[in-house]
This record gives sequence, structure tokens and C-alpha cells, in this order.
Amino acid sequence: MRLSKYLLPVLREDSGDAQIVSHRLMLRAGLVRQAAAGIYSWLPLGYRVLAKIERIVREEQDRAGAIQILMPTIQPSDLWRESGRYDAYGPEMLRITDRHDRELLYGPTCEELVTSLVRGSINSYRDLPLNLYHIQWKFRDEIRPRFGVMRGREFLMKDAYSFDIDQEAARRSYNRMYVAYLRTFARMGLRAIPAQADPGPIGGDMSHEFVILASSGESDVFYHRHWEEGVADAIPDFSDDDTIDRFVSEQTHYYAATDEMRDDTREAELGDDLRTARGIEVGHIFYFGDKYSGSMGLKAQGSDGGVFVPQMGSYGIGVSRLVGAVIEACHDENGIVWPEAIAPFRVGIITVRAGHPECDAAAETLYARLGEAGVDVLYDDRDERGGAKFATMDLIGLPWQVIIGPKGIEKGVVELKNRATGEREELPVDDVIARFTK
Repeated sequence: MRLSKYLLPVLREDSGDAQIVSHRLMLRAGLVRQAAAGIYSWLPLGYRVLAKIERIVREEQDRAGAIQILMPTIQPSDLWRESGRYDAYGPEMLRITDRHDRELLYGPTCEELVTSLVRGSINSYRDLPLNLYHIQWKFRDEIRPRFGVMRGREFLMKDAYSFDIDQEAARRSYNRMYVAYLRTFARMGLRAIPAQADPGPIGGDMSHEFVILASSGESDVFYHRHWEEGVADAIPDFSDDDTIDRFVSEQTHYYAATDEMRDDTREAELGDDLRTARGIEVGHIFYFGDKYSGSMGLKAQGSDGGVFVPQMGSYGIGVSRLVGAVIEACHDENGIVWPEAIAPFRVGIITVRAGHPECDAAAETLYARLGEAGVDVLYDDRDERGGAKFATMDLIGLPWQVIIGPKGIEKGVVELKNRATGEREELPVDDVIARFTK
């Protein structure tokens, strides 16, 4: 993509309304613009990041055996009355009435809707296990929607729902999602800590909140130093459930808890192994048994001819929230520092002197050949001074910058800069192309 043809409305100054780093940088780097309080339009650069995060989430859900569907954003209130949550959920749920005076709501989550769907679709234990997920916009009417996409009113969420014949099978489904979440965040270049958490209004007796560490995090996390080590290297695939169960059992042995679930006794036992940090929730998984299937009359015929109530779990990842959370964890004084897997573009090309024939020719060669090889490239071909181009490229945080200047071209080299480390090296154009296409 040529920057001269792209919509990238960067700002020189921070917005006075932005209170946290991710909100300030998302506005300055032209990722989003506010449409209304807590509701955002995603501009091209931000949407590319959102799409890459969504793709990774989808791929790991598919690998875990979950099946993608799409449920509506608007739900009938009668389903929530069946479960008893309609009045209990609180003012965060946006309640609306259509022209026929039917009560509807803009879904904040989908336990009731998916339970109703499965209730009309299965009859027997042979239809289970079943795990359905979708990636859909949700709405929660926050009283003071601040902090950009970290706590907006409208947000993109992946939510999955498992249905199993008994508690043992349901916990096995839970473990598969536990592993899927660790794999998902590791692929994004993030270290996620699964901390024991309060299930809140979702309910249930087992819940883990997946937290990434950031100095500007919203809550305190207490954890064993084990989580600072290479846990991602040991995450299993989904070929064997027994291996998954052993892995989860081993990991949950290591203490990690959010503030409301602290265990002073265990923390005292950890001694020097105890760590405390600020963290940001990016995912949450719940096992809640028959809380919804029981109250909503979901039943199936068992192998013995009797009737049983399926056991359920639900599993959420804040896809749009992750964009802000990653920025909170991955930035410096100059702007965003994207992990390579979710960066909007992998490589940015800068010509120091616009209009210099040899520099322009080298940039065009790089741009064409990298693009032909399937590498995501942003070429800053604007008629701007070099300093402005450097500032823009650092602000938007692409992992690699190729800097082309007259002195380097005279020597037959260009400069390759690593955005995360600041390290630079000089390479011939062909070697740069080989670096990103091998």
C-alpha cells in the first residue's frame, strides 16, 4: 500500500479526551475515530489489526474443535426472562422496544440465545459434545465509557459455548479452551497468565481470567514466577485430550489470581516465588454446569434411555479490546510497537529524500518484489521531509522499517531497522528481500 493513497489521519498532538496510552495512540496513529461515547469507527490501519487478531482467534477455536456460527446482535427479552437474568443483569444491558411493542435487547452476551438454539437442535447424547462460537459485536451501556476500546460500549467479541453430557466431559471441554486461549495469545506474541477469577454475573464454580501484564493495567494480579518463564513452549496441540488435561492440571498448580480471588495463605507459602503486577483482562472462561440449560429446559436422551440436562461452559475473548491491550503492553515514547503477527503491515519503506531518482527506484523495486511475495508493505511515498516520515513510521509501530537514502544507495545498501529494539543494519536490496521472503 502506498501511503499517499491511504487513509491514515495521524495527529501531531494527543487528544485531550484520551486518558490512557492505548486511547491516545489509537487516535494519534489513525486507528480509530469516535462516533459517539464508547462507540468507534475503525479506520483502515486499525481494521487491519482487528482482522489479524480475529483470524488468529478463529484459527485456534477451529483447531480446538469449536464450530463457528453467527447469532444476531438483537435478542428477544423472553429468553433472558427464562434464565432469570433479564432483571438481574442491570442497566448495562440496552433494552429496546420495536414497533409492535415487543421487548428486545442489544446482546451483551449470548448464553440464553445459544441455549435456545441448541434446545431446538439436539435430542440425544449422540449429538454431544458440542462447542459453538461466533465473533460478533456486543453492546454494554457503560455509565462512563472511557479508555477508548479498552472499555467501550460497543465491542467485538469472540464467545463460545460448550455443551456436554456430564461434568467430567464439560471440564474436558473447559480444558481444551484453556489451551486454545494460551495458544491464541502466544501466537500474538503475548504472555497471558490464566488467573483464578470471580465468575461475576455469568455464574459457575470455575473461572479463569486471562491477563497480559502492563504497567498501566486495570487491576492487580498475583502469580507464581512460573508464568514469567517459557510456558508457551510447552502448550500442547489438540490431538490428545489426556495430554491436555495433564497440562492444564500442571499449570493450574501454579498460583495466579486476580485481586478479588487472592489467597493470602498460598501467597505466604510462595515466598520469593510470588510476583505482583498490573494486568489487563483479554479473555475469560467459565464452567457453570446447568445454570442455563436447567433453567431453560434443555434436555436430551441419555445412553441409558433416561433424560439428562447438558452441562455448559462459556468462553470469551475481547477481540477489539485486545487491540488496546496490546498497545498498553507494547509501546514506547515514540508510539506503538506491534508484535509481528498482528501488525497492520510487516514492513514500512521510507525514502529519506523524495524525488531522488536512485532512491525512488530502489524503493519501487522493494515495494513491488515484497508485495509479489505476499509481504504486507506500507510505502511512504509522500513528498515529505525524512523526519516527518520517521515520526509517522515510529508512531504506527510497524515491526520493520527499510530506510533508503542517497548515501546508502551510493554504497549499494539500504538500512533495515527493528522497531522493537531500535537495532539497525545495512543490507543490499536483494538481501532485504530475501530476509522477508525466505
